[in-house]
Amino acid sequence: MPTAAAPIISSVQKLVLYETRARYFLVGSNHAETKYRVLKIDRTEPKDLVIIDDRHVYTQQEVRELLGRLDLGNRTKMGQKGSSGLFRAVSAFGVVGFVRFLEGYYIVLITKRRKMADIGGHAIYKIEDTNMIYIPNDSVRISHPDEARYLRIFQNVDLSSNFYFSYSYDLSHSLQYNLTVLRMPLEMLKSETTQTRQESFDIFEDEGLITQGGSGVFGICSEPYMKYVWNGELLDIIKNAVHRDWLLYIIHGFCGQSKLLIYGRPVYVTLIARRSSKFAGTRFLKRGANCEGDVANEVETEQILCDASVMSFTAGSYSSYVQVRGSVPLYWSQDISTMMPKPPITLDQADPFAHVAALHFDQMLQRFGSPIIILNLVKEREKRKHERILSEELVAAVMYLNQFLPPEHTIIYIPWDMAKYTKSKLCNVLDRLNVIAESVVKKTGFFVNRPDSYCSILRPDEKWNELGGCVIPTGRLQTGVLRTNCVDCLDRTNTAQFMVGKCALAYQLYSLGLIDKPNLQFDTDAVRLFEELYEDHGDTLSLQYGGSQLVHRVKTYRKIAPWTQHSKDIMQTLSRYYSNAFSDADRQDSINLFLGVFHPTEGKPHLWELPTDFYLHHKNTMRLLPTRRSYTYWWTPEVIKHLPLPYDEVICAANLKKLIVKKFHKYEEEIDIHNEFFRPYELSSFDDTFCLAMTSSARDFMPKTVGIDPSPFTVRKPDETGKSVLGNKSNRDEAVLQRKTAASAPPPPSEEAASSSSEDDSGTDREEEGSVSQRSTPVKMADSGDSAKVTENVVQPMKEVYGINLSDGLLEEDLSIYTRTPISAFSQDNIYEVQPPRVDRKSTEIFQAHIQAGQGITQPLGKEDTSMYREYIRNRYL
Repeated sequence: MPTAAAPIISSVQKLVLYETRARYFLVGSNHAETKYRVLKIDRTEPKDLVIIDDRHVYTQQEVRELLGRLDLGNRTKMGQKGSSGLFRAVSAFGVVGFVRFLEGYYIVLITKRRKMADIGGHAIYKIEDTNMIYIPNDSVRISHPDEARYLRIFQNVDLSSNFYFSYSYDLSHSLQYNLTVLRMPLEMLKSETTQTRQESFDIFEDEGLITQGGSGVFGICSEPYMKYVWNGELLDIIKNAVHRDWLLYIIHGFCGQSKLLIYGRPVYVTLIARRSSKFAGTRFLKRGANCEGDVANEVETEQILCDASVMSFTAGSYSSYVQVRGSVPLYWSQDISTMMPKPPITLDQADPFAHVAALHFDQMLQRFGSPIIILNLVKEREKRKHERILSEELVAAVMYLNQFLPPEHTIIYIPWDMAKYTKSKLCNVLDRLNVIAESVVKKTGFFVNRPDSYCSILRPDEKWNELGGCVIPTGRLQTGVLRTNCVDCLDRTNTAQFMVGKCALAYQLYSLGLIDKPNLQFDTDAVRLFEELYEDHGDTLSLQYGGSQLVHRVKTYRKIAPWTQHSKDIMQTLSRYYSNAFSDADRQDSINLFLGVFHPTEGKPHLWELPTDFYLHHKNTMRLLPTRRSYTYWWTPEVIKHLPLPYDEVICAANLKKLIVKKFHKYEEEIDIHNEFFRPYELSSFDDTFCLAMTSSARDFMPKTVGIDPSPFTVRKPDETGKSVLGNKSNRDEAVLQRKTAASAPPPPSEEAASSSSEDDSGTDREEEGSVSQRSTPVKMADSGDSAKVTENVVQPMKEVYGINLSDGLLEEDLSIYTRTPISAFSQDNIYEVQPPRVDRKSTEIFQAHIQAGQGITQPLGKEDTSMYREYIRNRYL
C-alpha cells in the first residue's frame, strides 16, 4: 500500500532585504534558518524589473560569506573601515509582489504578521503591516508628476485589514480539495510533484522528514485557485523567473477560530471567507455580474472542524462545509447619483439566453459539482417593483438554463421572502430557515476525512441515513453547494448562512463521534461561539463591501435584541449610506489599481479621468483603436454585396444592421460617402480611444416611427400612435436622440416614488390591482361628470406605424425561415409532439466506422475508396 503524502512547507518565512547602490539582495530562509535562497534585484534600470534567482540553496555559513564579500566589494575604497558597502534595509516575512505605475517598480513586503488560526499544524497568518520600497536608484530615477497620486491610490488598499496567508496551506482551495490531493497514491504523486515543481529539491527537503517503509514522503505544491488570490497580478511578473518558494499567495476576507471543549475533547472551529478578486468592488459601484460570469461580492465561506487532540492531516479527524454568497448573476445596477438610500434597480442589458448566468453557474459546477442550490432572499411582495425585478429575471434565467441540464443535475431554486416573514408575528424566521438548511445539507452533504464513527453505526439516526453527498472508503465528500443572495448579500444573507452552517455543524460533530444526534439547540456554548464567529464574519464582509457593520443580526431575527440595538442599527445605516455616497468611488479606484484591472500607461487617460470603470471589468466590450477618424453607418441588407470590407468587420443585428469601419481612411477612395446606400448616421472624430457601448435594447431593432415604448401590445395615447413623441425635429436629429435614449439607462423614478419604494413595504400579501407596468404608458382617463371614460386609440395604418405592411404577403426567403427543421427533437421543448429524426443506414455505418477507428480497428478499403484516393492524388500532385 502506498503511503499517504505529508505536506511540506514550500515558502520562505524570513526575509532580509540588503541594499547597495546597484542592487537589492533579498535573502530568504526557512523558519529554522538552515536553508537560504537569494534574489538579486537590479537598481540601475529606471523602468524595467530585472530579477536574478541563482537557484542555489545556501547554508547559514555560505550566506554569511556571500554577504561579507558583497559588503567588502561595495565599499568606496578597498580596505576602508568604518563604512559599509551593504546596508540592511528591512526585515520581512514574505513578498506581496511587485508593482509599477508611471516610473519604476516597487516591491511590497510583509513586515508584521499575526497568527490567526491553526489547521492541522499549519499556521494561518494575518498581515499586520507592509513596507513599499522603490527599487531604482535615485540617480536613474525618471520622475513623473502623477506618480505620487497613483502611489496614494494604491496604498489606499489597506493590506493590514483582513488579508491572510499561509506558508504551508493553500488558502485559495477548500479543505476537501487539499486533503483529497494529499491522499493521492504515492506513484501518482511522484509524477505530479516533478511536473509542478520547478526543481527536484525543496528548501525543506531534509527538515523533519522521515521515511515510511522505505518510501519517501512527498509534498504537494498545487496551483492556487486564482479567483480568490488578491496578489496574483503583483506576482505575475516574477512567476516564471523565480523559484516557487518565493511566491506567497494572499487572500482577502475573514479568518477566525474558536476552541470548544466537548466532554474534555478539544475541538477547533475555523471560519474562512474568501472574497473573489474578479469583479471586486464596493456596494453600489459593483452590482450583478460582468460579461465573464463573475459576480459582485462573491464570497466562499468554509467552516472547518478538527479534533485538536491529534493535529495531523494524515492521522487527525477533519471536516468542512462550504457555501457561497454573491450578487444576482444578471446585468443590473443602481444609480447613486440621486443620493437616495435605496436607488432604483435597473436592468442594464437584456440577456434573453441567460448568457451571463450560464457562465456563472458553469464556474460553480466546475468547482463544486451538482446540485447548485440557490436560496433567493429578496422581496417578493412589494407595492412598487424594486427587489422583485431581480427575482423575476433570475427565475426566468434558471428555468431557461435547466432545459439544457440533465434532470438529476438541474439548478435548484428556493425563493423565500425573508423580509416579509420577519414582519409577521405568526412566523419564526429562524425555524423556517432551519427547515431550509436541513434540506440543503442533506442534498450536498459535507466533507469528512475519516469513515463514519462506530457510534453512528451502532446507533444510527434517521437524518444521517438521508444525508447526501458522496460516500468514499476514507470518508465523505461534499457535492454541490448552496448559493445564498439577497440584494446586498450582507444582513439577510449572513443570517441564512449562519443557520445553514449551524445545521452542518451538527452533522460534523456527529460524524466525528462528539455528539449522539445531529442536532444543536440555541443558547448552548457551541452555538454561542459559532454565532460569534459568524457575527464577526458578517461584520468584516459588510465593512469591506458596504462600508459599515451588519445592521440586522441573528438576534434581530430571533427578536431578542435589546432596545439599545435599534440606535446602533440606525448609526450603522447612516455609516453605510455615508460610505456609499462619499468614499466608495475612491475605494473602487484603489481596488481596480491593486488588482491590475487598470494599468497606468503614458499617453492614455488616468484612472481618475475615466467616467466609468465599466470597460475595465467587461473585457469583451468593443474598443476601436485610436485612428484618425472613426465612423458609424446604418446600412441596408441590399448593400452587403457592395461592401469593400472583410466580413469580420461587419456586425449584424437582426434585420437592421450596423457597420463599423475601424480605419476608414484606408477606404476613402473605394467608398463614396454620398452614395445612397451609405447615409451617415453618426459622424464622430476622436483623437483618443473611441469606445462604442453595444446595447441589446429592442429599440435598436424597431423602425424609427415608433415612440419611446416599442411594444406592439402597449396601450398608447392618441398623440403617441403612428408618430414619434420627439416633436417636430428632423429625421436625423430624431434618430440620434432615439439612439441615445436607447443606449442610456431608464430615467430614475420621481423622488416621491423612490422614497416610497425604498421603504420596507413587503408586509402586504397581495399586489395592488391598480399597479401599472413601468414600461407601458398608462391609459389616459378623462373625467366627465362622475364617471371616467377611456380615450379611444386612433387606429393608424400598419405601414405608417411599423414601416411594413404585413398584408402584402411575405417573400420566399422570408417564408423559408419558418420551414426549417425544428431545433429540438424532444417533445418537452415544444407544445407539439415532434418525432426524432431517423438516421439512415449509411450514416450509421459511417458513425460505427469512426468509433472503431478510434479504438484502433481499421476497415478494409473498397473499390470506391481506392478510386477516390487515386482521383485525389491525380488532382493534387499530377
